[in-house]
Amino acid sequence: MEDLNKIFSHFLILILLHLLHPSSASSPNCPISYCGSTPYSVHFPFRMLNQQPDICGYPGFDLYCNRQKTVTLNLPNSGKFSVRNIDYRSQIVQVYDPSGCSASRLLNMDLSGSPFSASPIRNYTLLSCPVEVATSRFPIVTCLSNSTYSTLATSSVSFAMLMANRSACQIIGSLRSPVSRYQFQEGLTSNLNTDIFLTWDAPNCQDCVTDGGTCGYTNSSMEEIACFDETKKGSKRAMMALIIISIALALPAIAISCVMTYYICKDFRSVASWISRNATPATAMVVPETTAISGSDRDLVVGLDQSTIESYTKVVLGESKRLPGHEDGTCAICLSEYDVKELVRCIPECRHCFHADCIDEWLKMKGNCPVCRNSPSPARVNL
Repeated sequence: MEDLNKIFSHFLILILLHLLHPSSASSPNCPISYCGSTPYSVHFPFRMLNQQPDICGYPGFDLYCNRQKTVTLNLPNSGKFSVRNIDYRSQIVQVYDPSGCSASRLLNMDLSGSPFSASPIRNYTLLSCPVEVATSRFPIVTCLSNSTYSTLATSSVSFAMLMANRSACQIIGSLRSPVSRYQFQEGLTSNLNTDIFLTWDAPNCQDCVTDGGTCGYTNSSMEEIACFDETKKGSKRAMMALIIISIALALPAIAISCVMTYYICKDFRSVASWISRNATPATAMVVPETTAISGSDRDLVVGLDQSTIESYTKVVLGESKRLPGHEDGTCAICLSEYDVKELVRCIPECRHCFHADCIDEWLKMKGNCPVCRNSPSPARVNL
């Protein structure tokens, strides 16, 4: 018994060492990097220059930590931007102008030559108005204004033309703003000096990050990308090690129990034999069957799925800006006027139309028309 115990203990130790040994299929040695007190880490596809080797980043995703301990991204045709946050799950990097005027950077924003794109995009017309005309009535873009003239930004071309014809304001240019949509009075906004949200499509690591893994190159040739789930592997190894250690510690007690049971059974074998000859069979206990509670699943109504939304009519507006449904001049969700070449989508049941990106987001959450509250066939989730 003692020899068998030793052999089994050695066997458990060998299995434990195998589980704790690092796998040869692990991701390359790419340490996570930080810069100052930033709330996010820098890892693939981004790479911190002078801190992480080339294999740790994808081309075009190089960052560096400046003297002020701020993460900086250098876009080839638009210059340097400070990085506020990186959302690896949504593949969005949030940047801003380090000098404090993102609006001025948007005037010459050019993302060609970089792996990033900006979405959603909105066109704004810029107006230069005397301070006495604009300051008391309209929101102004502060960093593009001075003590004499105030700069206004509007997404409504007709409003810009009206201001230019009826006041001392002059149209001075336009810009495309890759920022979130805002609801504002008369199509005016002062929110152009906010952070800029850039997205990337390649490499696509969204599913990997959502599942708790990390993307990276499979080898030094940097030709193939894979998802490495080191966290789950480590947890599984730790769980198996804990089970084996528990078995090893319990083994002596199990052996002693087996020996004691053997001798007890041997000493009382005659008593057991007498009981088996003279005892009457016990009455069988009837165990009632449990009845499974059945019933139809309840349905939880949520927003529409993407395939249903995509089945609704989507058109590009022509020069007349005529809608295929009700003739509305503005989108009822963002309250902005429709423009030429904008994408609109219409709900087939009620023929109300909206900006495509506005109604897509609405239907994912609400599942009904924001104007008449008509409810198309919603997606169902079984509980």
